[in-house]
Amino acid sequence: MNKSKGFIEAEISKAITQWEKEFLGRGSLSVKTDILRDMIIVNLQGILTPAEYLVCETKEGLLSIKRIRSDLVESGIKDLKEIILTITGEEVKSFFTDISTRTGERVMVFKLFNNLEKKF
Repeated sequence: MNKSKGFIEAEISKAITQWEKEFLGRGSLSVKTDILRDMIIVNLQGILTPAEYLVCETKEGLLSIKRIRSDLVESGIKDLKEIILTITGEEVKSFFTDISTRTGERVMVFKLFNNLEKKF
């Protein structure tokens, strides 16, 4: 691979932002991607709407927003795995995600079959 680690990380961030806009209807305020061993860790900030923050003020609302947001992302997992494969040439073995309803951050972790970091 002749592209730098930073370049690949930036490409993933750009592609996921684009995916968010097309699939979810809006993008996050900032996206930072890090490649660590066999993982790609994507940190998305500013993903909740003002209305969602209000709903999150109750425990019931918080769980509901977490569940809905999680279902939305999971329903697009095929696209996300394709993005990673296209940019890195690596297949995704497993995918994990969670959202903080307090900070409005989402973390996505793509676990790969191989150590991508070793390629740089």
